[in-house]
Amino acid sequence: MNPASDFVVAIPARHAATRLPGKPMRLLAGEPLVLHVARRALAAGAREVWVAADDQRIADALNGSGVRVAMTSTAHPSGTDRLAECARIAGWSDDTIVVNLQGDEPFAPAEGIRAVADLLRDSGAEMATLAAPVTDAETLFDPNTVKLVQAANGDALYFSRAPLPWPRDAFARDRTRLPEGGHWLRHIGIYAYRAGFLQRFAAMSPGRLEQVESLEQLRVLEAGYRIAVAPTPAPFPPGVDTPDDLARAEARIAGHA
Repeated sequence: MNPASDFVVAIPARHAATRLPGKPMRLLAGEPLVLHVARRALAAGAREVWVAADDQRIADALNGSGVRVAMTSTAHPSGTDRLAECARIAGWSDDTIVVNLQGDEPFAPAEGIRAVADLLRDSGAEMATLAAPVTDAETLFDPNTVKLVQAANGDALYFSRAPLPWPRDAFARDRTRLPEGGHWLRHIGIYAYRAGFLQRFAAMSPGRLEQVESLEQLRVLEAGYRIAVAPTPAPFPPGVDTPDDLARAEARIAGHA
């Protein structure tokens, strides 16, 4: 295999999702949501695609799909913990590049999945992720949209639900639009790391910043590790986290039919 494409994709799939119970099995265009996500991972050319499931119904839905299923504990507090168990079940070496593709991303672009794996390989960072420009004030001020700021070398300095960076003078006058010359970034929740670091990450205690912001990636920064960030090469349409999101995803698919 070409080393530039030697990575695996792991998809955490939790049946007991809080805001959309049974989310992996919710139907989108007549098929389970998790199956749509798995197909995006397969399209990216990963060496292996695994779904880290907590319910046999998810495994049954993936029969014949070409992906493998790791039955993981129902007690995991986060997707990272679930993927760490998946990595142990899969038997990946510590050097294996693992892309964490969220189980609610049925439209994740294949080139974006490949890009985050390439970024990890090329940057030498412990983790890698992607970002996209913020183009309107409503998005910047939305606490459900995670923002990030970068160092000059491209690494993440901080992730926040707050509007960062804060243009003091411009926002003192008007907070309804973005001032000229800003470079605000929206975090795209896809990650890559090597399997060995995934185990270390899952074993770390939650950090103070993580607990304040409810953002797990801050655990990595607070512990002094690098997270490399690059622009996404293709748009990541919104994921599916609520019934309204599911309806919008259905409309999106219908519009492309």
